Amino acid sequence: MLRKTKAIVLRTIKYGEQKIIVDLFTEAEGRVSVVARLPKSVKGKFRKPLFQPLSLLDVEYDQRMNASIYNLREAVMWMPYTLLRVDPVKNALALFLAEFLYHATKSEQQNVALFHYMAQSMEWLDAAQGHLANFHLVMMMRLTRFVGFFPNTEDYRPGCFFDLQNGCYSVELPPHHDVIPPDEAAYIGTLMRLNYETMHLFRMTRAERNRCVDVIIDYYRLHVPGFPLLNSTQVMRELFA
Repeated sequence: MLRKTKAIVLRTIKYGEQKIIVDLFTEAEGRVSVVARLPKSVKGKFRKPLFQPLSLLDVEYDQRMNASIYNLREAVMWMPYTLLRVDPVKNALALFLAEFLYHATKSEQQNVALFHYMAQSMEWLDAAQGHLANFHLVMMMRLTRFVGFFPNTEDYRPGCFFDLQNGCYSVELPPHHDVIPPDEAAYIGTLMRLNYETMHLFRMTRAERNRCVDVIIDYYRLHVPGFPLLNSTQVMRELFA
């Protein structure tokens, strides 16, 4: 059966001499892997730049029963980026977020709201001007609304701990080690209240921002089975002053 859908490229790996496997997050089915043949000549159907991380595509693939990887029949750019590939800061953010989203959505089936959030976030980043230092923090935190472990920040009071295992504030120290101390716990609620239009109002030092990245990744590692340490985290540590 042929399936047509919009898709976001998460990862591409080489498969043999002329093929690649492309991991997609699709509007119709959530996570899907497809195999595409890359041409040796200029007359081929697919070009490798089409499958750069976080490209927004219209795709058609042959969905065979019991297959884990489908054959890609068609792929065209759905929403071409203007600045994302040429702006070094935006491109670095995209590479980090592609690796993050690949692992954060690994078990997701159809989730149209999540797909639209991801696509609209990338469109916003492509068009944005000015302060982007908090973009990845806001995107990762707000993504929890769509993947089932949105933290409860309503009970925050000064002096509270943040319990990463249970995703909530606690007046008393929880009986485990996955805890954010009171002097850092307020950041969780602040990040959840921010959006892309207001995030520039929240100023942090590089050390504070890097600590937020570590905390958010730890939170995902607790709630997403198999979530690893990310290879591109070091790039984020050095990107923003």
